[in-house]
Amino acid sequence: MGLTNSSVGIKAVDSGLVIQKQTPEDQVVALAGNPNVGKSTVFNSLTGMNQHTGNWPGKTVANAQGYCATKRQSYVMVDIPGTYSLMAHSAEEEVARNFICFGAPDAVVVVCDATCLERNLNLVLQTLEISDRVVVCVNLMDEAKRKNIRIDLPLLSQRLGVPVVGATAHKKKSLSQLMEALDDVVSDGGGGTPLRVRYPESIESSVALLEPVVKEKCGGKLNSRWLSLKLLDQDESLIREINAYLGTAFLQDQELSDALAEAKAQLARQGVETGDQFKDRIVSSLVKSAEEVCRGAIIFENRQYAASDRRLDHILTSKLTGYPVMLALLALIFWLTITGANYPSQILSDGLFWVQDRLTELFTYLHAPEWLHGVLVLGVYRVLAWVVSVMLPPMAIFFPLFTLLEDAGYLPRVAYNLDQPFKKCCACGKQALSMCMGFGCNAAGIIGCRIIDSPRERLLAILTNNFVPCNGRFPTLIAILTMFFVGTGGGALTSLLSALLLTMIIVLGVATTFAVTKALSKTLLKGIPSSFTLELPPYRKPQIGRVIVHSIFDRTLFVLGRAVSVAAPAGLVIWLMANIVIGDASILRHCAAFLDPFARLMGLDGVILIAFILGFPANEIVVPIIIMAYMAQGSILELDSLAQMKTLFVENGWTWITAVSMMLFSLNHWPCSTTLLTIKKETGSWKWTALAAAIPTGVGIVLCVVFTAAARVFA
Repeated sequence: MGLTNSSVGIKAVDSGLVIQKQTPEDQVVALAGNPNVGKSTVFNSLTGMNQHTGNWPGKTVANAQGYCATKRQSYVMVDIPGTYSLMAHSAEEEVARNFICFGAPDAVVVVCDATCLERNLNLVLQTLEISDRVVVCVNLMDEAKRKNIRIDLPLLSQRLGVPVVGATAHKKKSLSQLMEALDDVVSDGGGGTPLRVRYPESIESSVALLEPVVKEKCGGKLNSRWLSLKLLDQDESLIREINAYLGTAFLQDQELSDALAEAKAQLARQGVETGDQFKDRIVSSLVKSAEEVCRGAIIFENRQYAASDRRLDHILTSKLTGYPVMLALLALIFWLTITGANYPSQILSDGLFWVQDRLTELFTYLHAPEWLHGVLVLGVYRVLAWVVSVMLPPMAIFFPLFTLLEDAGYLPRVAYNLDQPFKKCCACGKQALSMCMGFGCNAAGIIGCRIIDSPRERLLAILTNNFVPCNGRFPTLIAILTMFFVGTGGGALTSLLSALLLTMIIVLGVATTFAVTKALSKTLLKGIPSSFTLELPPYRKPQIGRVIVHSIFDRTLFVLGRAVSVAAPAGLVIWLMANIVIGDASILRHCAAFLDPFARLMGLDGVILIAFILGFPANEIVVPIIIMAYMAQGSILELDSLAQMKTLFVENGWTWITAVSMMLFSLNHWPCSTTLLTIKKETGSWKWTALAAAIPTGVGIVLCVVFTAAARVFA
């Protein structure tokens, strides 16, 4: 079957009710499924788009739509947030439920994991209560085969009363059967007789009493049996959505109110209280029905298929070994990043500065004014060259390595390990995931905070994300560690020791994150930590090629592009400050002298502090600005070796106290401009954006002042 796709552009929507059709004939299809079943991979394969996918829950936090077509029909595919149930307990589940219930999709595709299909059928059965137009896509059939799990898809289809097809979503050809089934369902208007879950008699009799009145009052706009169950369930958020959808205060109808009261009274007479007891019986019936559907249709030829996963989890999530393994993997990633980035960074730098020389020759040939050459070449271009040569190589290594751990299923184990420490800080364990993303780029970490449901806990994660250093701060930390505490001899041992010391600094950043999070949760953002369901996905062999490509294009180049866009104007400002002379010194020197007394209290000097301020657009340019100011040059430059750099710094008064204070302030100061713009976009508030800058800066100043005072006393 022919299948085409069109990357018209992603449309993110909060409620899921805004649909953009290319033609009036387009059929709207909701892609539903539990987290981590490959739903976004199905979406990407069908539409040709690039929703980021990963082997941990919570990837899709807003609805996204794309387009695809078969020979018979064109579709708008809507990728809704992953959810374990339509009994919404989180913002993500509400979005998913609301789209299926009130978005009027022409069909729903429920994506399931072939390796744990019975558990996934809970969502399938709930969806069948709402819509007849359902196709069940059993994804990860290759994983099931590897684990010797056999699935009788025709038998499942017969029992569920809807099409059930197998797929391996990252292989696009395997989705042809899914699209054929979807064509049939849309063309036939459903046609089948979906399985209806049979609840205990006490609930069925109350539903039978209430349903005729509900059917009359809702005018056939919603499934009356499902709506009757929800009214008995007393789901307040759903009632609000129903009122909005029907355009009336639904429950204020006297006849309906009386029928509901009688149905509840009948439940009470049979010993069933509405609330938790009612929910428990509903869930028990769903679980029992899923077991009956799967009995004989799913055969585990090897009952120990998950034994290796359990053995790994015993190591990776235990209290004894979980944290050491986390630190060891973090150190390994840093070591590979440090070692691997040196040579390509140098090659890239040489190439970009060769281009600078050619630009200089061009300006000379054109007899351009010296100031114009200074502004555009020595200012704007030189800063851009620095940012690209310093940022690109480590990001191109770090992001794929990080994504490989994610794709293999390790990151949920990190969240599991850190859940309790974050709970003690009255925060959410999901913050561990957004914190990890901050290692690559704090702006990406801020965006990752969308996976946190609670607005209070999301703000906690946003305000403290900057305490873990991003790739832009790694070069500064590594250079200072190497010069003052490791040695500049080079070699594998030097890079390994640098990675270990850098890991210790990261641990300090994580500890600061915990401390500040707890302080905020006890003062400005008081509240009780919310619970969340974290399913530990099976370990999977990472798709190395896809990971590398998507990490470079979706993350590395995206972050680099944002950094470059703010670095260009910064280059102009830096050049002007270094070259405009007032009296006997440049503006840069005057500013450094003004800040020097305060900087000395922090163990720094005025040049270092002004370099941090001018490095606001991109942290990578802090050290080059320091070198430029010390050497009284008019443009950013770098010395040929760390040994020369150390000599320059020592000649300008640096000691080990200066080096430690420099690292402390690099770890704890205001976020870069890209991160702050992202915070403003995510929170919609300048107040929270200003606070996100003030908190780490205040912490950094206090730490530097306290450390410097103590070091001078005991030195």
